[in-house]
Amino acid sequence: MRAEQLTDVVTVHGEGPAWSPRWAGVRWVDMLDGSLLELTDDGQVHRRRFDSDVAALHRARGGSGWLLATRHHLLLADSDELHAPVRQVARLWGERAGVRSNEGGCAPDGTLYLGSMADDATPRMGQVVRIPPDATITEAIASTTISNGIVWSPDGARAYFADTVLDRLDLFDWSPSDGLHARRPWVQVESPDGIAADAEGGIWVARFGHGLVERYAPDGSLSEVIEVPARQVTAVAFAGDGRRLVITTSRYGIETSAEPGAGALFAVADAGVEGLPLHEFAG
Repeated sequence: MRAEQLTDVVTVHGEGPAWSPRWAGVRWVDMLDGSLLELTDDGQVHRRRFDSDVAALHRARGGSGWLLATRHHLLLADSDELHAPVRQVARLWGERAGVRSNEGGCAPDGTLYLGSMADDATPRMGQVVRIPPDATITEAIASTTISNGIVWSPDGARAYFADTVLDRLDLFDWSPSDGLHARRPWVQVESPDGIAADAEGGIWVARFGHGLVERYAPDGSLSEVIEVPARQVTAVAFAGDGRRLVITTSRYGIETSAEPGAGALFAVADAGVEGLPLHEFAG
């Protein structure tokens, strides 16, 4: 399969695609520009800027709303509108200089697991924290370097996680009472970035620097490859009818003339399988 370009080059470092039937379209972030973007059905891209890097976007429960992780804060909107007022619900990473939020995911019980990394990718400076609805923060995974995608299996009993520098996906057992535990390597993947899960238990992996999205079957075998005409593929998510796969890319450090699509949003209209709906933050 080959991904098709949906937008012009609209991000420096696109990340974190997400979709809700309550929104006007697919949303994603431009981490380095501090923007939240939305692609509406008429092909228009709408942008909302914040005064910080933005790292991850998630749906919220309760009928409407969304959650946004910025560099050092967690913001919650009580309305689905792109420009809805937001309120701070947590301060992150002790506001440590040189450390920022990166990707994360919501567990089946509505708890957010959010990762961090050093700006210069210093090894083992990051972590993944557990943030329940009351916003009490505890460490879930220590000493990470580039915490990227985390998603859950269809039955919710397992979680898949990418620390990009390890060149592999790891597998955890998970339960509401015990959280993430029993970590073990699952499959070797060079430069894994954001990930998404499908209803058959497959895991879709953005391959940063390789211009690829790959699907790994539940047994760890490679079962599908999507070519993306931009090398720095950052994240994937299912959207719309559940079979459409959207793909974010980055143009950071790339000459646009050498790679015209870098920084655009891409998609595959039919990935051949239903995506697993994303869990929502329970706050």
